[in-house]
Amino acid sequence: MKWYYEQPVKILFGDHKIQELSEIIQKEQYKKGILVTTTHFIKNGFAGQLLDDKKNNLADIFAGFSPNPDVEEVNRLGEHLRKEKIDFIVALGGGSVIDGAKAASVLIEKETSIQKYHNTGEKVPKKHLPLIAISTTAGTGSEVTNVSVLTNRKQGIKAPIASESFYPQYAIVDPTLTWSMPQDLTASAGIDVLAHAVEGYWSRLHQPICDVLAVYAAKLVLTNIRTVYKDPNNQAAREKMAAASLIAGLAFGQPKTTASHACSFPLTNLYHIPHGEACGLTLDFFIRLNGTKDFRTRELSSQLGFYDYEQFADAVQKLKRDLHLRTNLTDFHINEEKKKELIRLSHHANLKNNPVEVTDEDLRRLYDGLCD
Repeated sequence: MKWYYEQPVKILFGDHKIQELSEIIQKEQYKKGILVTTTHFIKNGFAGQLLDDKKNNLADIFAGFSPNPDVEEVNRLGEHLRKEKIDFIVALGGGSVIDGAKAASVLIEKETSIQKYHNTGEKVPKKHLPLIAISTTAGTGSEVTNVSVLTNRKQGIKAPIASESFYPQYAIVDPTLTWSMPQDLTASAGIDVLAHAVEGYWSRLHQPICDVLAVYAAKLVLTNIRTVYKDPNNQAAREKMAAASLIAGLAFGQPKTTASHACSFPLTNLYHIPHGEACGLTLDFFIRLNGTKDFRTRELSSQLGFYDYEQFADAVQKLKRDLHLRTNLTDFHINEEKKKELIRLSHHANLKNNPVEVTDEDLRRLYDGLCD
């Protein structure tokens, strides 16, 4: 057995841990920062509170990222970082905010553009601004990974970039920041966490530390997501989902994701299905596909308390219905040409990381089943 594990991110987890932000900034002697966040935290006044605390050394706010951050948005932030001579970033939000901030953190040399590294294989620069990632959605796990998922709308591409430069210096996971999440986001983010855990476990790059984390995170989702969906004010369940998101991020950070994530990119790019919901849409299909040939898929099903992989797939399908998540694509009226486009675009690099080879015939069965 040979494997490698690294987790360079310093993690602070717990209710009200956001209050330790200024201590981190003062300890690291960061001088001039920018708060990258969403309009939600500007409107509710929380961003202003962080900015007003002089110990945070935050000079400005950037709230220019869309739900699927675009390369041009990243470039705008990068230009602002250079112009204002910013020396650290605080990213407060979900995966879109954190991913956008990660990508912009390396754009500190004159006239640099993230397009140079997006879906090109070009190596990302080592030099980058330090980033403190504060997760506010129990979903992406981006606060502890080295991945930034970006969209190039002009070229019709959504794809991840992975780089050691994208690891945040600190991750603050404060479950109290998730209490205001709307029900639909709670559901979409929650199924994304499950996909991260499951795919991290059966990934071809699997390794034992991540295996343990994946099982733990998946169990937390399966036992808490319905509670937090039905009762958003259940603080114990919110805390456990925040932990699940973080731990699933650790679980897939090294092994990477597989088929469900590969298919999610065109589903989000072409049909604007939220990322987590797009991952969940195909998860039960790939549990069945992998379970036919892959021992680890059957092993995971057993560890999660299911009789076999078929029962696990049925449970995921039922979970989606209970969370009122999408279970098909029939409302898009996808014709034959559009199916062929989905099949072609699903051949993302992540698909090769799936434990079982996924052929065009498999993808045809998947999309026929979702569209008919």
